[in-house]
Amino acid sequence: MKRFFSPRTALAIVIANMVGTGVFTSLGFQLVTLQSGFALIMLWVVGGIVAICGALSYAELGAALPRSGGEYNFLGKIYHPAAGFVSGWVSSTIGFSAPVALAAMTFGAYTTSSLMPEAPEASRVWTERGLAVALIIILTLIHTRRRDTSGAFQSLFTLIKVAVIIGISLAGLILVADYQPVSLLPRAGDMDALTSGAFAVSLIYVSYAYTGWNVATYLTEELEHPQTSLPRVLFVGAFGVMLLYVLLNAVFLLTTPMEKMVGEVEVGVIAARHVFGQTGAVFTGAVLGVLLVSTVSAMTIAGPRVLQMVGQDIRAFGFLARSNEDGMPTTAVMVQSGLALLFVLTATFDQVLVFAGFTLALNSLLAVAGLFVLRVRQPELPRPFRVPLFPIVPIVFLIVCSWTLLYVAIERPQEVAVSAALILIGIVIYLLTRARGAQAN
Repeated sequence: MKRFFSPRTALAIVIANMVGTGVFTSLGFQLVTLQSGFALIMLWVVGGIVAICGALSYAELGAALPRSGGEYNFLGKIYHPAAGFVSGWVSSTIGFSAPVALAAMTFGAYTTSSLMPEAPEASRVWTERGLAVALIIILTLIHTRRRDTSGAFQSLFTLIKVAVIIGISLAGLILVADYQPVSLLPRAGDMDALTSGAFAVSLIYVSYAYTGWNVATYLTEELEHPQTSLPRVLFVGAFGVMLLYVLLNAVFLLTTPMEKMVGEVEVGVIAARHVFGQTGAVFTGAVLGVLLVSTVSAMTIAGPRVLQMVGQDIRAFGFLARSNEDGMPTTAVMVQSGLALLFVLTATFDQVLVFAGFTLALNSLLAVAGLFVLRVRQPELPRPFRVPLFPIVPIVFLIVCSWTLLYVAIERPQEVAVSAALILIGIVIYLLTRARGAQAN
């Protein structure tokens, strides 16, 4: 009976968790307010650098505090158990459930657009949601069984995803005779775009697309040799995905007219239709839909580990800690999938995207800030890995993340208000469980 995930499987989970909904949908939303090719590419470069800085910071935290749960573990140990609980509450409600719903909804949108391009709008909507629901249910069944089956499924679909993305990107660049009049190098006026509020708000979409660079920390106790393998997995995952993102978005911009992608969700299908024709687009769109299977799968593996830790620590939620004979947190997986199904059936895509992106960025901001707190409070704590170029690396993450959150709060106050309400509910639940003596330790 295999009780651990290998570093290779953990890397597959990181890559699959990152390369999902965001990169196949964000460009359409970004083009609504940004038309500079250089600024659009720089979004992905800046987002990648920030993700790498965050990954290196989390690597130190994960090696110093080697327990599963991600921010739930970090914030609870560094600040207060209440901070950890609220973080776990946020992660369980939208940190993974909402992204699972988004990836499943995008899977449904791509598959439907490819197979039913002429279908009436009402039929398309119900077909998309039906496919999303079916995908979540099937993956729930897979990841509540055996660990080796779960890991093998994830590794296979992630390998397929990376190979297909590179292949489609190169084919697009080769087959298009005339590229679009878009400059990926800086031109006059581009600096204004880089410092605009539109750029900052677009970064929230990009930061959402990069969400997942930290996912290996949710599995720390289930990794082989976590204190040495975790830093490598986090860095290689974040850097590799940045290269994929820059390549893919450059291909979209160079091969497809901007006006066809503005405000559209299925950017990949639109680009494929322009490059390969309708027949090629049907095939490409279906393939892109299949690629999202690995994304939903990765989050179905990682997210429930937060709920499992909450169940181990707080008696009132003890049922969440239940696992099968192979150590798979079956109850937590089913709870997260149930929440994801609720999002699929009740929320709109754009609302979930901004809401989830803002709240997850706030969670990561507090965790990276905790790196400084931990170094001051526990300077003698063993740190098998230390952030290189400290404190520059975490400071870069904190500055860009704070700047993005500020502009989103200004531009999208409704989603921020919902996020604040969710955090407040988490605090109330923690206080109620504490008052009833529900703390397990």
